[in-house]
Amino acid sequence: MAEAHQAVAFQFTVTPDGIDLQLCHEALRQIYLSGLHSWKKRFIRFKNGIMTGVYPGSPTGLVVVLVGYMSSTKYAQMDPTLGLFTKLGQHLPISKYMAEDSQHVVGGVLVGTGLWVTIIFVMRNVLKYLLSWHGWMYNQHGKMSIKTSIWMVLVRLFSGRKPMLYSFQNALPRLPVPSVKDTMRRYLESARPLMDDEEYNRMEGLAKDFEKNLGPRLQWYLKLKSWWTSNYVSDWWEEYIYLRGRGPIMVNSNYYAMDFLYVFPTHLQAARAGNAIHAIMFYRRKLDRAQIKPLFLLENRVPLCSAQWERMFNTSRVPGQESDTIQHVTESKHIAVFHRGRFFKVYVFYDGRLLLPREIEQQMERILADKSEPQFGEQALAALTAGDRIPWANARTEYFSRGKNKQSLDAIEKAAFFVTLDDTEQRYDTENPIESLDSYAKSLLHGKCYDRWFDKSFNLIVFKNGTMGLNAEHSWADAPIVGHLWEHVLSMDPNKLGYAEDGHCKGKLHPNLPGPQRLQWDIPEECQNIINSSLNVAKALADDVDCHIIPFSDFGKGLIKKCRTSPDAFIQIALQLAHFRDKGKFCLTYEASMTRLFREGRTETVRSCTMETCAFVRAMMRDETREERMKLLKEASEKHQNLYRLAMTGKGIDRHLFCLYLVSKYLGEESPFLKEVLSEPWRLSTSQTPLQQVELFDLKRHPERVSSGGGFGPLVMLQSRLMARLHWMCN
Repeated sequence: MAEAHQAVAFQFTVTPDGIDLQLCHEALRQIYLSGLHSWKKRFIRFKNGIMTGVYPGSPTGLVVVLVGYMSSTKYAQMDPTLGLFTKLGQHLPISKYMAEDSQHVVGGVLVGTGLWVTIIFVMRNVLKYLLSWHGWMYNQHGKMSIKTSIWMVLVRLFSGRKPMLYSFQNALPRLPVPSVKDTMRRYLESARPLMDDEEYNRMEGLAKDFEKNLGPRLQWYLKLKSWWTSNYVSDWWEEYIYLRGRGPIMVNSNYYAMDFLYVFPTHLQAARAGNAIHAIMFYRRKLDRAQIKPLFLLENRVPLCSAQWERMFNTSRVPGQESDTIQHVTESKHIAVFHRGRFFKVYVFYDGRLLLPREIEQQMERILADKSEPQFGEQALAALTAGDRIPWANARTEYFSRGKNKQSLDAIEKAAFFVTLDDTEQRYDTENPIESLDSYAKSLLHGKCYDRWFDKSFNLIVFKNGTMGLNAEHSWADAPIVGHLWEHVLSMDPNKLGYAEDGHCKGKLHPNLPGPQRLQWDIPEECQNIINSSLNVAKALADDVDCHIIPFSDFGKGLIKKCRTSPDAFIQIALQLAHFRDKGKFCLTYEASMTRLFREGRTETVRSCTMETCAFVRAMMRDETREERMKLLKEASEKHQNLYRLAMTGKGIDRHLFCLYLVSKYLGEESPFLKEVLSEPWRLSTSQTPLQQVELFDLKRHPERVSSGGGFGPLVMLQSRLMARLHWMCN
């Protein structure tokens, strides 16, 4: 109980001789250091806000402009105030309070600052205009046109130096709204290989009627929204695709990321957790200070939107009756840890600093050594986050809005992130590769359905044998953002942090470190019944998921590139061929592309089943010549790449159709065309997150550090729920 005594800053007792005041100097010292740390973070955020707000300018640029302006006006013998104080003097007695020289200095500073702000405004808008041009995407691989070269020089000229994570946010263009005519044309083009002549003619009639009558009216509202908001899609996408879902988010929404396949840095669970937690918190510190470099395309010239990083930490999804909300706090100094049915609150700061890996390992060892049993209702409590949302919302209001339950729930929801010290062992087994990876993936995706807090922005899962992984909630950000964090952790863990020879984290134990705090619960029988019901729903869903991961090492993207083919197009075409061989037909196929070339952009759909791809697949099924097949493969690949470019540059169709449908529901207008389009089932979902988004480790020199990436639940399971949600949300 030493930590409990240290938590009390002072005590007093009333005696016959008066009040006996006892101060705990260690507690007061920790309060002082905590406050100092908090003020440092506020100052850094304030400074970063200024730096980001004036980008592509800088405070140094202000000094240069002021010195240059004052010097030039003095040399030219001009009034640096440009007559400002002379005009003011006609109405205000300025000369009584300020000498003429002082007026010149103050006026010159004001005019110079205005000139500096004008320069920033011009540079930012010119940069935004330049970034709205996407012709560079159509250059041949390895070649660059003169127009693109000139454009790159201009982008570099109008971009500032040493950008921080959010520096380009105000310079990114807004996502454009495609024309209804273009969307109708591209939709019919995507639907043609999936319909016979009669179906296609009927759908073409519906599309033309929509284009002529209802479409332009709905489009007007979307245009208005695009002028008023930063992104006309993202807020509706977050709300209606994610937060308004009333079914389980486990499997249906959350996704996972895996550890190294062939590298096992340590067999000690607590040590692996120590390094990983320290690396994640170190990443959070860099994020708070905006020291993470923004991501770029095309030789570090074209910036991507960084908005999704803002809610990575200290974030939880809170259930509601009709819609969930995302709760984000600006600062959190602890993490929540689950082990063997118990919940713990672990502070990761002490003495005003982040705990070192060995000190975090020390805390994890204390939790692992704790032999206490779960309280009544505690063991399966997290199943509430795995089941349907309305029972969880009701239970949260009824049983977790007061007393110790509220305090413990706050400790979880306001934690930096959630950690599970899993009591099972998972690992890639070279002698049994498929079954071992299947078990590993299913454990990360849903576990036992009560040992992950699925509402948290992400869960770090560390298994008994030292293997680890992530489970991430989807509403706050897409997988590449979590992938960026995860690659940082995987690179920092064995390289920069490392382990001692005995497998423990490097460093020494802390002699005075307060231990983890066991969270306390008071779960009544009625709440336990709701927990059991949610657990049954979650288990039925988890048992319905078949997961198979098949390692493939015959060749990779390097060989595909040597054949002058896009690796992404190659995989998409191969999937179409495999599906046709298995089912004997083509299907609507979903591939996600990013729209982060635009402010607050998230994703767009690439409909990768095209007429060109179907022609190639049929050629492969017939006895065609090799030359004919190669010709059709090239055409299919070029078509797919063009669709991907269109999706990335705001000319996709699915987000536009989704928003048009929402406007129609708000207006109470029924559209047979939109209703049918959004009811079409996606039979193949082929989203992926590439490895090595950031060059933190070299897979060519260290191929053993490869990971199998991550995965998500089948999209077909979500399709019926999605349509029910869209019909229900405006009725």
